[in-house]
Amino acid sequence: MSNPLDGAALDAAMEDVHRAGVPGLFAEVRDGDRVWRGAAGVADVATGRPVTAGMRHRVGSITKTFTAAAVLRQAEAGRIGLDAPVGRYLPELVPGERGEAITVRMLINHTSGLAEYLPYAYPSLKAFPDLANTGPQSLDDHRFTRFDPTELIGLGVAAPPVGTPGSAPGLYSNTNYLLLGLLLEKVTGGTAEQCITRDVIERAGLRDTAFPTGPDVEGPHSRLYEAWFGMIDPPRDYSVHDMSWVGPSASLISTLADLNRFYRLLLAGKIVSPSSLAQMQRTVQVVSQEGKIIDYGLGLLPMESPGQSVFWGNGGTVWGGGTLAMIRADGGRQMAVAMNLQRWNGLDSSGRPQPHPIDGALAALYRVAMYG
Repeated sequence: MSNPLDGAALDAAMEDVHRAGVPGLFAEVRDGDRVWRGAAGVADVATGRPVTAGMRHRVGSITKTFTAAAVLRQAEAGRIGLDAPVGRYLPELVPGERGEAITVRMLINHTSGLAEYLPYAYPSLKAFPDLANTGPQSLDDHRFTRFDPTELIGLGVAAPPVGTPGSAPGLYSNTNYLLLGLLLEKVTGGTAEQCITRDVIERAGLRDTAFPTGPDVEGPHSRLYEAWFGMIDPPRDYSVHDMSWVGPSASLISTLADLNRFYRLLLAGKIVSPSSLAQMQRTVQVVSQEGKIIDYGLGLLPMESPGQSVFWGNGGTVWGGGTLAMIRADGGRQMAVAMNLQRWNGLDSSGRPQPHPIDGALAALYRVAMYG
């Protein structure tokens, strides 16, 4: 079990991450009825404007928990079968035998065998950072580009399969969640964003969580500094960026208080039914975008230290921003942390990220936040 909240230890751990090189970070940690909120560093390196714990933030792939919950709500209503083939709903997007072999569940837990579209987007659309040729230039070129999800899905479906449907380990792929977005459109008649807003965000009573309607983050927020593995030096601000390149996979904007409320209600069985929650917590092995084997459920992943309690939640990165939100299995302890720098690790000659002081400082912060 965790120890009671220690505000001084949390403040010190936050400062250590800031000193290690993150311009600004903020957090909310809860233990029962006790709440600690803290912030360290700046939201704008040019003006010195400080970060605050209540800022809105792009939360990246934490969006996937919201999208998965919306799909499960539709499954509870009988509109979607988790073990039904995706070709039954979207035959034009995943045609033929693959459409029959890949189920909705396989999309949610990344065992579909569908490739990630991102590596194919640069050669096809000149849309994403191409390490081999242009470095991060395409990040600037496509700040305001509106992408069609069917075009991005087409890249992932046309690419060589990364596995047999249903086999583990799966491969983490945003293609899966763009398909889930279009699945929600197909069965509800509205947009995926409207469905997720109605069935999840509003159901949870989240006041500061929404999908972006343009390239800006509305409300008080930090600038987001992308280093792109040391190739952008000093790191540049990408807080203004069109997020249609990830859509219902990773585009949500929220606050740490809202994220903690969402995961608290989710694990209490108040967003989806307790039986649906149990399905979300059934994990398979998946190869993450960093090439590591992780356990992944239906939009949820577990996090634990040896001999310590299991936490459930998700993490996310966008250009310049990172977020992690986790809740102990019994709901008693929660942590949500956001930062305004990403990809701070340099790369070695073989392209592998090298250790950086930020890594150790962040791990220490997470330990203090989760376990005291």
